[in-house]
Amino acid sequence: MAGNFFATSQNIRLEDGHYIRASLQKVDGEWVEAEINLNDHIGNENGRFAWDSAGFADSAENIRISIEGDGPVCVLRAQLRDVNGELQDSDLNLSERMANNDGSFYWSE
Repeated sequence: MAGNFFATSQNIRLEDGHYIRASLQKVDGEWVEAEINLNDHIGNENGRFAWDSAGFADSAENIRISIEGDGPVCVLRAQLRDVNGELQDSDLNLSERMANNDGSFYWSE
């Protein structure tokens, strides 16, 4: 069910380093505000984003999202601390797991 939520969203923004908020379009065409806490779904494994984990923002700096490519897709980027405390550049294509389910963010495992 994951897919390009970007196609049915407006005003996508990252707040507090781990919340994505946006206006999502429902099936009936209405636009509603929605949010998802990425910290509940993404972790940090030795300086790399990890699916099906949690708490990445606790060891991250320079957290940002960008809309990229021909898709386009939403990419999460940050510098994450590895086991030695060094910052490592990491990125994650959020469109692989996020979708719009009738005006609500949906996260597929």
